[in-house]
Amino acid sequence: MGQVAMGFIRRVCLLTLLAAVVSAFGAFQYFKKWLNEPLELGQDGLEYQLQRGGSLGQVAHTMARDQVLKHPQVLVLYARLTGQGQVRAGDYRFEAGTTPARLVAILNTGDVVDYSVTLIEGWTFAQALEALSAAPRVEARLKGEPLEAQLAMLDLPIEHPEGWFFPDTYHYSGGTTDIEILHRAYRKMRTRLDALWQGRGDGLPYESPYEALIMASIVERETGASWERQKIAGVFVRRLQQNMRLQTDPTVIYGMGTQYQGRIGYDDLRRDTPYNTYTRRGLPPTPIALPGEGALYASMHPEPGTELYFVAKGDGTHVFSSSLEEHNAAVQQYQLKRRSDYRSTLTPGAGTGVTQ
Repeated sequence: MGQVAMGFIRRVCLLTLLAAVVSAFGAFQYFKKWLNEPLELGQDGLEYQLQRGGSLGQVAHTMARDQVLKHPQVLVLYARLTGQGQVRAGDYRFEAGTTPARLVAILNTGDVVDYSVTLIEGWTFAQALEALSAAPRVEARLKGEPLEAQLAMLDLPIEHPEGWFFPDTYHYSGGTTDIEILHRAYRKMRTRLDALWQGRGDGLPYESPYEALIMASIVERETGASWERQKIAGVFVRRLQQNMRLQTDPTVIYGMGTQYQGRIGYDDLRRDTPYNTYTRRGLPPTPIALPGEGALYASMHPEPGTELYFVAKGDGTHVFSSSLEEHNAAVQQYQLKRRSDYRSTLTPGAGTGVTQ
């Protein structure tokens, strides 16, 4: 082959290489620009649910199918080359203006939509399950199952679920199960209960933290006035110490179950159940509600005194008495001659913490 031919071949190779470099550079510039151009999301943006076990490739191809994203393979390659190939399951909200590069970052960091559900102080376990099953994007597994199945599914070191879940607001991502949220609530209750048990007052009639939890649930159901909780706990503690029956209506109501329709009568107080503290001495076998921090503290630090009775005044607070004679007089004044605006809870906005 002559020098002319060799030179021609060299020029062709150089031109081919130059064309390839230019083409590659052009592709690089194109995709670099594409990575920072907004996706076709529209003004309202896009909501996307990434199920557990889902992948970035699945997201990319779904968006490509829906004509939201071009070049799904390039997106996956970019994510892998930049160490962002792993994604977290959950509900995502991609606002208008989101770019492919931003899309990858959001999926990789797990910037999911934040949901929340609140468990209220004084609720029963059944009410907590209702709230969880109604909460957005919670996978409800426990509702409707028999108690034995619920305990097996919860897989917690408890014999009964009542009272064991700390009332609070819990944040979660879409697809979280009610079991996962309750595990968090249990750990929080266990932590608070154990800490308060370690710092409890002297001479309490409890043999275990669980008995203090039972007492706290009764205190929680007996009053919404935070400043009365330690005083009410003191009454119940003294009644236990003197082997008196607690005689508290909320335990009777809990024992009635679905038979309770808003009122309890004399026959209900006489009808024996494991929770009827008018017919049985001591604490009921389990808590009757979810106690909050204040009720837990009150049960461990009851207010000292001589009072053994209390009666509702009809404004959400109570009158406390040391003798049965004083108590009967208070019952005559506040219960047998009820005021027209009688209420068992505080007037909204009345939580000042000052006894009236």
